[in-house]
Amino acid sequence: MWLYLAALLGLYFLRRWYQEKQIVENLTEKYVFITGCDSGFGNQLARQLDARGMQVLAACFNQKGAEQLENVTSERLKTTILDVTSTESVAAVTKWVKECIDKKGLWGLVNNAGIACPLAPNEWLNKADFAKVLEVNLLGVVDVTLHLLPLVRKAQGRVINVSSMAGRFAWSGGGYSPSKFALEAFSDSLRRELRPFGVSVSIIEPGSFYTGINKEVNNFFSTLWSKVPADIKELYGQQYWKNINKTFVGARWRTKNLCLVTDCMEHALTSYYPRSRYSAGWDAKLFFLPLSYLPASLMDFIATYGNPKPDKAIY
Repeated sequence: MWLYLAALLGLYFLRRWYQEKQIVENLTEKYVFITGCDSGFGNQLARQLDARGMQVLAACFNQKGAEQLENVTSERLKTTILDVTSTESVAAVTKWVKECIDKKGLWGLVNNAGIACPLAPNEWLNKADFAKVLEVNLLGVVDVTLHLLPLVRKAQGRVINVSSMAGRFAWSGGGYSPSKFALEAFSDSLRRELRPFGVSVSIIEPGSFYTGINKEVNNFFSTLWSKVPADIKELYGQQYWKNINKTFVGARWRTKNLCLVTDCMEHALTSYYPRSRYSAGWDAKLFFLPLSYLPASLMDFIATYGNPKPDKAIY
């Protein structure tokens, strides 16, 4: 019995491996629009697809990022400025994309733009802090997707949403994990809705990587403690703050090889049989993903083991 089961599993993985090696034809004629190309995954993916000969439309948040990207890529790659929190900006970029692709459809939409901060224990934050992150990581993705969806459907193309392991396992307070959990739900519903139209939707779930977000986190934590109300400081204590700060600032366990993520994005854009989900990074595959399937009580114990306790916690 076990031999038959092993044989079936072997055939399944062999078939999947063969399918995923099948590449879409005429890639050099296909247009891909990517948000958040100033740095990090978006910047790396734009350069990667450009080197492969694809028609890349890269959206950056500021002009400096756009110019730097143009300097290291071919003339095929085109840049624009996009603020995903502004519907006017999204509408203007949608018009620009239509002009770039002419009568062709948009093969790929990669929703990569995102922020992490404000990131802190929930009690240290307020409603506006949560809204700031949700506005970019969730509502920005929804707005961009709804504007560009007709163009993607015309090409029977792909939508790639960059989530996180924080969309499966909430490892911090603030709006980051809620935004990623919600993005997973939006992506799942979108995938089922668009399947009859021949459009694939994939979710990328990276582990911990060095990206532009790391600088954002470092800058945020450099001033966070000074903004925490005095009663909250007294409740949690200086040692709790020091340990939280150490965890998020300059953590050595983050991976520097961004290609582990962008290779997943590229596969989702170029394979005949893209996956619904891609987990990128060994910490994602071997720790966070298995952890997310455990019973809540066991997950909580592992996630909080060895964590500092607030000075005035009651157990």
